[in-house]
Amino acid sequence: MPRKRVAVVGASSQRHKYGNKALRAYLQEGFEVYPVNPHQERVEELLSYPSILDIPVPLDMATFYVPPEVGIRLLDEVRQKGVPEVWLNPGSESPELLQRAEELGLKVIQACSILAIGVSPSDL
Repeated sequence: MPRKRVAVVGASSQRHKYGNKALRAYLQEGFEVYPVNPHQERVEELLSYPSILDIPVPLDMATFYVPPEVGIRLLDEVRQKGVPEVWLNPGSESPELLQRAEELGLKVIQACSILAIGVSPSDL
């Protein structure tokens, strides 16, 4: 069975940040991980992409670790890329972002994506 491909939007090189913990959790659980951060060339030795549209493969999901005012601007790219599932982690959601995601027909899950794969962020 092929590994699920996940974009970590807001991936960070700072290991205490959840954008880094998520990346490490997904790698640990065997996912194919694509960091998205326009300000970093690499995160945890992985090539980082400036935009979700720059990722050269189809994605199974995107998980957001950015503030809602940033995330809302990225939803059109998520739709354009054809990402079937968007995870909004605590702090990344807002009523405006949720409304825009609904307008675009995106499947949104509001939950901690790290816990959802069976990893505790405090263990990372």
